[in-house]
Amino acid sequence: MTAVEFYRQHQAKLGVLLITALLVFWLAVAFQRSFLLLGDPEPVAKAIGAAYLLLPCIGAWALIRELLFGAQTQRMARRLEAEGGLPVDDLPRTPSGRIVRSAADAAFPAYQAEAEADPENWRTWFRLSCAYDAAGDRKRARRAMRDAAKLYRQDGDGA
Repeated sequence: MTAVEFYRQHQAKLGVLLITALLVFWLAVAFQRSFLLLGDPEPVAKAIGAAYLLLPCIGAWALIRELLFGAQTQRMARRLEAEGGLPVDDLPRTPSGRIVRSAADAAFPAYQAEAEADPENWRTWFRLSCAYDAAGDRKRARRAMRDAAKLYRQDGDGA
């Protein structure tokens, strides 16, 4: 496998790794700066240091939550792939590689009907999430994927 093939195959994971490394670096610097401010004798500096300590705590929580969400999504995708249940990626694309929006919108109702017919099945919510994503509605795609993950855990599949 050439370096270019490796990059194309693992592009998303490498991007996540880079962003995670940058965020961890920022978290370390923010913690260090907040402790410096907390050690200052001035009360205002101490207050700023305490407030500044909240930012890396929130950042660390968000990072862990998103990494766990990504790992669970990947587990669900592998399981669906093994079962032959992943949606087929056959929608037409623009020269830049983006899915043609009108084609995604036309395919969407079938996935929506499937999820409405079987709302307790994580697989239908996973496929609905993929349909939302293809249609460009990332907010609803994440919400549907979170619903799929919740059902996946409830089924005991995600244990």
